[in-house]
Amino acid sequence: MASNGKIEADLEVKSSTNKIWDIILDSATMFPKIFTEQYKSIEVLEGDGKSVGSIKLIKYQEGVPNVTFSKEKVETVDETNKSLTYSVIEGELLNYYKNFKVNVIVSAKGDGSLVKLSCEFEKASEEIPDPSNIKDFAVKSFQDLDAYILTKA
Repeated sequence: MASNGKIEADLEVKSSTNKIWDIILDSATMFPKIFTEQYKSIEVLEGDGKSVGSIKLIKYQEGVPNVTFSKEKVETVDETNKSLTYSVIEGELLNYYKNFKVNVIVSAKGDGSLVKLSCEFEKASEEIPDPSNIKDFAVKSFQDLDAYILTKA
């Protein structure tokens, strides 16, 4: 019997909420430019890549563990609260998890921002570990994004 799980991470960054949010929304264009070691490309297959129902095909670089690609569908976008949810609908990740949903919220904190990340998943089998490597990948990506924004300021 497979089990459901959730992992969360909170990351304080120095960049403004609006700058981080704008890049997250424009991830199809910006992530392959900023994160050349992680992303080969992000192609918008349906929609504009920023709104509910949009589908993106993400191709990862060879050094990224366990995945070469994923297809993600935008489930919710809340501009006011700077919140975005997407589900993985295709890719190697679904060999390990029956479903995988990610929520990102960016809020102001002091002079910078707080990025809250949560991943909800259902393991394909009990032996599958929690996706802590994916959490680590995401945290590093937001740290790198913060550094990128600060060097461009």
